[in-house]
Amino acid sequence: MKTVFSLYLSFLGCAAFVQSADLPKFRHVTIDDKVKIGYGIAIADMNADKKKDIILCDANNIAWYENPSWKKHIIVENLTQRDHVCIAVRDIDGDGKAEIAAGAQWNPGETSDESKSGAVFYLIPPLDRTDKWTPIQLQHEPTTHRMRWIETPNGEFDLVVLPLHGRGNKSNKGRGVRTLAYHKPSDPKQPWKTTLVDGNMHASHNFDVTQWDKDPSNELLLGGLEGVFLLQQVKGNKWIRQQISNNPSGEVRKGTGSNGTTFVTAIEPMHGSQLSIYTSSKEPAKTNQWQRNIIDDTLDQGHALATGDFMSTGDDQIVAGWRGTRRTGKVGIKFYYPSNKDRSKWESIVVDDNQMATEDIRVSDLNNDGKLDIIAAGRASHNLKIYFNE
Repeated sequence: MKTVFSLYLSFLGCAAFVQSADLPKFRHVTIDDKVKIGYGIAIADMNADKKKDIILCDANNIAWYENPSWKKHIIVENLTQRDHVCIAVRDIDGDGKAEIAAGAQWNPGETSDESKSGAVFYLIPPLDRTDKWTPIQLQHEPTTHRMRWIETPNGEFDLVVLPLHGRGNKSNKGRGVRTLAYHKPSDPKQPWKTTLVDGNMHASHNFDVTQWDKDPSNELLLGGLEGVFLLQQVKGNKWIRQQISNNPSGEVRKGTGSNGTTFVTAIEPMHGSQLSIYTSSKEPAKTNQWQRNIIDDTLDQGHALATGDFMSTGDDQIVAGWRGTRRTGKVGIKFYYPSNKDRSKWESIVVDDNQMATEDIRVSDLNNDGKLDIIAAGRASHNLKIYFNE
């Protein structure tokens, strides 16, 4: 099996650069203007109609919006006393309908008492998925913050859960953040076993699940206080860890260039102002640091990041959103594209000018026209919007 450590990841001189005349135009559609926080978005088919629906984790409820009417269906409400904070949504049993896990009891200041901080639930769907779902509470670490389903090497699915802090930590010092893989039993009401994925970070914020060079094995990109790390799953539920950067990071995503080459993009530091790109022209096993290129340093509380080929060029572009107003007085979303052949220089256009205090972003082709669309949720703007790529 070809691993990421044997890949030649040169990103230079192999991608066609974007002409400004080819830039996408986005049509804005608000599908909910009563969002409280909009902590997390997922995209999946919820009812096996082969249309991609939108799932939103909001402070007091989790809901799905049915494509194409975008009718809102409440999945659960008030799982815990404190806010819901994250969701993981994916079809894990092959029936064409997505399964859901959720994180709640958002209390980042309490890192020791698990009864007051953090919660993990698996949600059992009813026959009619527009009705309320049944939550099954699982064991958890304090400060539950992000989660994703991953496919294991044996074809099963695990739930990976990332806390914000290590247990008992104060001022980002103490024990490492226990990122756990939950192994789903045949009966989800029975106890779930867990495996430690990583326990080295002292504050983490987000992660990405991806594949490299069409390798069927999973990779995790983990961003946090100590930088960006690439984790690869190997036999026996063990993970290999490689550091890409030592710059404190919040959001992190993988992007694809021409001929399968790859890059990593990150918002730095957590809730930060810089959008960076990392590339490697050497075998990763022979270098501790990838080459860093800061392509924007004007974000204010950057909190959302996505990559995708919006222009059908064979290379991914970048979408980033921010939620702060102290620097420019405006919140919004930008679209970034390379402006030279070796992709060392990037330009941007504004997708949303002060109407989206971006908390989270996802990209997907929602109307099956072959073009990626943007889906974003806003905190202070209290909205959920689709930006159709036209």
